[in-house]
Amino acid sequence: MSDPAASDWADDAVRLCSELIRLDGQLGSSDERAGAEYVAGLLSAVGVEATLLEPEPRRTSLVARISGADPTLDPLLIHTHLDVVPADASEWSVDPLSGEVKDGFVWGRGAVDMKNMVASVLTALTHRLSTGRLPRRPVVLACFADEENAGVLGAEWLVRERPELFKGCRTAIGEGGGWSIWTTDDQRIYPLHAAEKGWAAIEVTAHGAPGHASRIRDDNPVRVLAEALGRLTPDRFPVHLTEGVEQILRTACEVHGVAFDPDDPQAALPLLGLDAVTVGSGLQNTAHPTRLAAGYQSNVIPSSARGELDCRYLPGRWEEFETELRAALGDRAELTVLARTLGLTPGPRSSEHRIWSAAADSLRTEDPTAIVAPYLMSGGTDATHLQHLGIECFGFNPVLLPPGLDFWSLFHGIDERVPVESLRFSARVLDHFLGTY
Repeated sequence: MSDPAASDWADDAVRLCSELIRLDGQLGSSDERAGAEYVAGLLSAVGVEATLLEPEPRRTSLVARISGADPTLDPLLIHTHLDVVPADASEWSVDPLSGEVKDGFVWGRGAVDMKNMVASVLTALTHRLSTGRLPRRPVVLACFADEENAGVLGAEWLVRERPELFKGCRTAIGEGGGWSIWTTDDQRIYPLHAAEKGWAAIEVTAHGAPGHASRIRDDNPVRVLAEALGRLTPDRFPVHLTEGVEQILRTACEVHGVAFDPDDPQAALPLLGLDAVTVGSGLQNTAHPTRLAAGYQSNVIPSSARGELDCRYLPGRWEEFETELRAALGDRAELTVLARTLGLTPGPRSSEHRIWSAAADSLRTEDPTAIVAPYLMSGGTDATHLQHLGIECFGFNPVLLPPGLDFWSLFHGIDERVPVESLRFSARVLDHFLGTY
């Protein structure tokens, strides 16, 4: 472990995270311009010129290219995002845009998704550049807009319209992996994701004849829709064991000295403690209702009712997921795909990529017990767009968490916060990673 007295530079990650949170990037009520200008100013102070790009006014992404000690190596793309999901201040115990530092945490919307990584990456990069230590290889830093809206005005637009900005990049790291899972009191696994589920927004609609609500009816669209959505229970979606989930479950079993049963992978999930739900979500396709709309008058049966589903399907298995979803909903509901991403499929030699050893070595400089394991992420990131440029993407946001903190419950949640020590840890690990990868 590092000597805290010798790591004062890593304190900058705490300050930067707090300041970034105070720059409102909530989708629907603000934009990413202030955040992009803030990052550009930090980079300018160490001699790096950043490019700001906008498909629409103030929907700003930033891309910067940083020299490496060995210019013959292909650049590493580090991708982050500056937007955050909205927060209802009335539900929080602190102002969600305060960036308040208290009780050993930095609080606020974006603290874990993902202004923590923006702060840690900037701290490591600016520290290296200000002390004359270039990263081993060139770095392309991207701070995207609109990631929380599937990247339409961010990564998707840049990949389509400005692919030259990522010229030479063959590997990328971003959010989604690298946090610590306490499997025992003295052993931690750090998952790195090399695959992630695809996402789809699907509208489900039920139709019927409108009429007076006093009459007996069997085709009330509200009831038909409610019954269809009520069948979207986990048991309707079978377990599919993919390589990514199998590897992290096998690692957990090895740590505990028990055998892994591929015919019952869910039996191994309790070994992951609070992270069982997070990892277990990669074993099944999912479809969750998130919006409902019907009717205009309390005594009128409406002619239609509709709901919107947030769907996450295993990469490369869209048709299989569609079949499962239609079987669960039944034949009285219509489905319309509103939007869809492909997810992230691991490269053919992903397990042999040098990033695994570089990540493990860097983590062990701060946590000697660290074991790195691949996994399939149930959420989605901008990697789904970057892979179209032939870039192999991994989730590596190194975070050492205190035992008992349900980290993933804080994503898009109330009282989102990140431990101060986790930010310092992340900056130091990334500093080492940039010097060795």
